[in-house]
Amino acid sequence: MILENFFFALLATLGYCIVFNVPKKYLLLSSFGGAIGWITYVSFNSYLDSPVTAVFIASSIVGLWGEILSVKIKDLVTIFIIPGIIPLVPGSGMYYTALAIADQDFEQAAATGSETLFIAITIASGIILVSSLSRLIRGRKIMSIKH
Repeated sequence: MILENFFFALLATLGYCIVFNVPKKYLLLSSFGGAIGWITYVSFNSYLDSPVTAVFIASSIVGLWGEILSVKIKDLVTIFIIPGIIPLVPGSGMYYTALAIADQDFEQAAATGSETLFIAITIASGIILVSSLSRLIRGRKIMSIKH
């Protein structure tokens, strides 16, 4: 099950990378980030039974993956982070929110829509946290070299 999830998340992320012209030399690394993020999400969501917490942890892992590769490869972090979060984006939540609105089930629309919004905000929060910590750490290293 885990291996299957990993494989399909890798393929989905690879497709996104190709469509959005990620440089060929980074296709596998970018796709691997999406697969790692998805496996993290699936694992923590089944353990914690909290999609919002699982997405936060998964997006933090994707952010960390991107930051590490960015430093090692000396290229833009967005090449690895943007494709990496694609499997985490709550597309089904957006769909079911719109469906509930179309069916005039506003209570369900509010419930699904708020969870979808929390997940989207959580993705951004996980990446921002890792990015901020990375810049803080790199800034301290630069400061210690100058002094």
